[in-house]
Amino acid sequence: MTELAEQDTPCCKNAENYEMCARFVKAFEIIGKKWNGLIISSLCDTKAMRFRDLAHAVGACSDRVLVERLRELEANGIVKRSKDAEKKIVLYTLTPKGAKLKPVFSQVHIWADKWA
Repeated sequence: MTELAEQDTPCCKNAENYEMCARFVKAFEIIGKKWNGLIISSLCDTKAMRFRDLAHAVGACSDRVLVERLRELEANGIVKRSKDAEKKIVLYTLTPKGAKLKPVFSQVHIWADKWA
């Protein structure tokens, strides 16, 4: 089996028993945490965002919590924080791992438009 095929294989042999799959639970702990979905979704729509633009996109989230969530997403390899020394600005982007969530969030938006 190729590396890509292994990554695309569900972590649970029994699709009806996801509570036993640690990777599935971990994924939902990350993307299901309050504000993370909106942060990731905002970054899916752009190449890079400054903190203030993210704060505006996730308006109800306090700056303190936004910083905390961005650090967690960075620690989980979903968001990358980069500093432009010349312009003295910090930009946030999705990592390749985070970019893999784009089709997932696209489907969530479609579902939300119909059902939420």
